[in-house]
Amino acid sequence: MFVYFLRRLLYTVPIAIGVSVFCFALIHLAPGDPLSAVLPESANPQLVAEVRAAYGFDHSLPEQYLKWLGHVLTGDFGQSTVTRRPVLDEVAPAVVNTFALAAAATLLGMSAGLLLGLVAGFRSGSTLDRAVTTVAVTGVSIPHYWLGMVLVVVFSVNLGLLPAMGMGSQGADTTFSLSADSLRALVLPAIAMAVIPAGIVARTVRSTVAEVRKREFVQTLHAKGLPPFGVFVHIVKNAAPTVLAIAGLQLAQLLGGSILVETVFSWPGTGFLLNTAIFTRDLPVLQGTILVLSMFFVFINLAVDLVQTMFDPRIKRS
Repeated sequence: MFVYFLRRLLYTVPIAIGVSVFCFALIHLAPGDPLSAVLPESANPQLVAEVRAAYGFDHSLPEQYLKWLGHVLTGDFGQSTVTRRPVLDEVAPAVVNTFALAAAATLLGMSAGLLLGLVAGFRSGSTLDRAVTTVAVTGVSIPHYWLGMVLVVVFSVNLGLLPAMGMGSQGADTTFSLSADSLRALVLPAIAMAVIPAGIVARTVRSTVAEVRKREFVQTLHAKGLPPFGVFVHIVKNAAPTVLAIAGLQLAQLLGGSILVETVFSWPGTGFLLNTAIFTRDLPVLQGTILVLSMFFVFINLAVDLVQTMFDPRIKRS
């Protein structure tokens, strides 16, 4: 297991380097001059040269990349061109807020998806199976930003039960905590984000469990007189690797794909920060946020690979 862990960890190194190269290139591939958000159009050549030197744009691209990477490894992501604050100070609270939202949506979506998928998988071909499949397909088909607006209209505007924007009375510019205001504000965006993962997980669990139930070893377990709960445990254990892979991908997707939901609810996470950085052309913040989210995605996939081997040791030999 330890050797497999080291091998998988080494595999992530070139991926992480590739991600860093892409994030660095982002600031140069974006349309227009990266300094256009800092300098006025009437800036004289001397001022332009001084600002270029201050931001390190007077060096070659390889030199700029190595210098930028060295700063990133020490936690220095640069400075926002809009707020003049360190990028890390902008990104850190947004990451906490997005992680809290993604964790809540994952817990809700995985719980609902697993329950519906198991029920449908063990009753495959029945009316209940068809009903669960219909619900799952409907959940996958509903745009989460549209569902978010519907939830706001129903529970915030009409019923007045839950806050529609930000983090309740704390406003939008704050960090998530386990206070009553933050938890109440978390409910609607978490539901909006959980519907699609719940549908995907339900369909995956249903098809995986139904396929495992047809294998010969299940018939053998029944023939040997194993109690129904024991057969259930064996079926779930054999279906777990596939389900874990899907669950890990959905968590990573929720961390990086929450921009629309966070914008609808003005939730101060990475999606809301990315949206703001795009419209203000704050490229250092955009660069730092994408880098952090990409690294989360890489390491979540690594964690999923390692957890899968605990359920299916054959993966280590593949």
